[in-house]
Amino acid sequence: MLFHSSLRRELARSFGATLVVLVTIVMTMTLIRTLSQANRGSVNPQEVLMVMGYTVLGYLPPILTLCLFIAIVGTLSRMYSDSEMVIWFSAGRGLSALLRPLLMFAWPILAVIAGLALLIWPWANQQTQDLKDRYGNRGDLERVAPGQFQESASGTRVFFLDKDTPDNKSGKNIFISTVEKGKQTITTARTGRVVTQGETQFLLLSDGQRLETQLDGGTLKISEFQELGNKVGGAQLGPQDSAPSKTRSTYALVASPSAPNLGELAWRIGLALAAFNFVVIAITVSSVNPRAGRSGNLVFALFAFVVYYNLLNLGQSWIGAGRVGFLPFMLALHGGTFALAALWLGKQHNNWALRRLRLRRQPAGAAA
Repeated sequence: MLFHSSLRRELARSFGATLVVLVTIVMTMTLIRTLSQANRGSVNPQEVLMVMGYTVLGYLPPILTLCLFIAIVGTLSRMYSDSEMVIWFSAGRGLSALLRPLLMFAWPILAVIAGLALLIWPWANQQTQDLKDRYGNRGDLERVAPGQFQESASGTRVFFLDKDTPDNKSGKNIFISTVEKGKQTITTARTGRVVTQGETQFLLLSDGQRLETQLDGGTLKISEFQELGNKVGGAQLGPQDSAPSKTRSTYALVASPSAPNLGELAWRIGLALAAFNFVVIAITVSSVNPRAGRSGNLVFALFAFVVYYNLLNLGQSWIGAGRVGFLPFMLALHGGTFALAALWLGKQHNNWALRRLRLRRQPAGAAA
């Protein structure tokens, strides 16, 4: 019991330190990417921190899995290097006996990973998508930055104006270019203001000129106006059925088992299963020669994590495209990985070797 408690304390310290480092790295990378999206106009600059927070929250399952994996590999490798595992083996305890203390430490983390993957991941994606949709479907006048040309939400108009009020309800020096119904219309005005009627927004222009050109015949029509109304409402949000699979709840994916939904479901469940498999894999890859360094095992562990995680993503795309079934892929990847890890652990626990197996199969006379 004393060994178990000391092992869990060391695992907790290693896990906490690794978590702080990885979360800091992911937050920095996410902040850079979110700022780039805000610069392109995909994200509201005032909501950068919210988008970054939801994104990091969605990345927590693989981050926690990697932290747990590194903590176990690093701790057990240190015990091998300091000959503490010799004491463990001398006490009549095999390598597989480490599963109990490791799982006692890891089960809360595994439960959190499963909850984040099945519940928090779709919720965070939905919140991020709502922020982007709300910003992308704002009014056309609100889209326009002073002194910049901006396309409307419908993609049929190009606006330019100088805003002079903080509420974005009026502007001056307005230019609007519209292409629809086989004609191009260019409208200019000195001033304009936004008027809302029901759910529709209109831009009332004053003291301007309107130029209409037929695209097929080239007919030109010029008119001047004292006041002109122009609809500038935002685009409507798409229906809920067209929402991406990653924003749907796990229950919705199970209730609607289409190929993209099954691919997303395989990825979410796979995160929880992969976290458990990594606990078993960590025991097998931690065995090191005390006279050699620990860097080789750590590099191999990171390589195994990258390969496993990429297989999860590859399986999601395959299932979504209908190239492989849900259950066959889950059994092949996660069941096969667990079987190989358990066989490898049994080999190290029982000290199996191919040469010894061959000697056991030879007759007694041949061996003599």
